[in-house]
Amino acid sequence: MMKVKAFQCNPLQENCFVASHGGEAVVIDCGAYFDSERKAVVQYIKEEELTLRHVLCTHGHLDHIFGVDTLWQEFGVSPQIHPADLPLYNNMEEQTRQFMGIGYGRTLPKADGTLTDGTLIAFGEQQLRVLHTPGHSPGGVCLYCEAEKIVFTGDTLFRMSVGRTDLEGGSWPQLMHSLQTVVAQLPADTVVLPGHGPQSLIGEEKRMNPYLNNL
Repeated sequence: MMKVKAFQCNPLQENCFVASHGGEAVVIDCGAYFDSERKAVVQYIKEEELTLRHVLCTHGHLDHIFGVDTLWQEFGVSPQIHPADLPLYNNMEEQTRQFMGIGYGRTLPKADGTLTDGTLIAFGEQQLRVLHTPGHSPGGVCLYCEAEKIVFTGDTLFRMSVGRTDLEGGSWPQLMHSLQTVVAQLPADTVVLPGHGPQSLIGEEKRMNPYLNNL
């Protein structure tokens, strides 16, 4: 059974997840900003004696990638992201100046733009399938584990809400298309682990989320 540990990070209360199985792990959206948050994620991986196989970014916004440099320094694992969001990732300094009024002041490791639709990410005896879900950002993805009935939705889908589309590269029509053709097609009992806020179920979202209940 896959184990998932959640860390709430940075001023935007972003959810960073460590998913593990068979002594191997992936980190999804390492938004750890403060030193205490970075240390907590690293300490968990080490205390659980996990081998970190992948650092995955559901998209390239600053609050989801703050801590990838720490994981690179500690474990030598480069972050992976959809190629359409590489420009966002590579523009971290401008992102922080725009949203925080200060520069980032750290160097991000080079990202690997390999999280394309249908890519399988293996760790232990589990695997995550990449679902390209543009809308919140051009390269937004969800990460779906069919065996465990879990989907990590980043900022595509939240409990009873969806991601904003007013940032650069965002598109409301694209987001609605992603929700209709990808997210809403997952089994109803799939657990939704979003980039912010509490978890949910696909079935609950289709019944009660005002953006999904007519899909």
